[in-house]
Amino acid sequence: MKVSEIVEELNLEVYSGQNGLNRGVHGGYSSDLLSDVMGHAEFGDIWTTLQTHKNVIAIASLKELAAVILVKGYKPEADTIKQSNEEGIPILGTSKETFEINGLLYNLLKK
Repeated sequence: MKVSEIVEELNLEVYSGQNGLNRGVHGGYSSDLLSDVMGHAEFGDIWTTLQTHKNVIAIASLKELAAVILVKGYKPEADTIKQSNEEGIPILGTSKETFEINGLLYNLLKK
């Protein structure tokens, strides 16, 4: 499944990184600890977090993640948006809680 399909199915807002909307999604990972994501997220995962700073994109790029979903209405910082656009890693947003969006994402990816 592509990031763009997930955006449409889950009604997510696209904040940046539109060049990466055709990336393939293979799974999901949820954490607010950067070191945890570095150690355990896998290629092609969508990462759900409430972290908004540019180190999120550094980690997403390092792990070759498909996209980042910011939960609870959090919005990325200006330098995070810039980094996202440079790396082509979409930052998406939702007002939903982490638990809810992860459940919806899980069900969508299991189809």
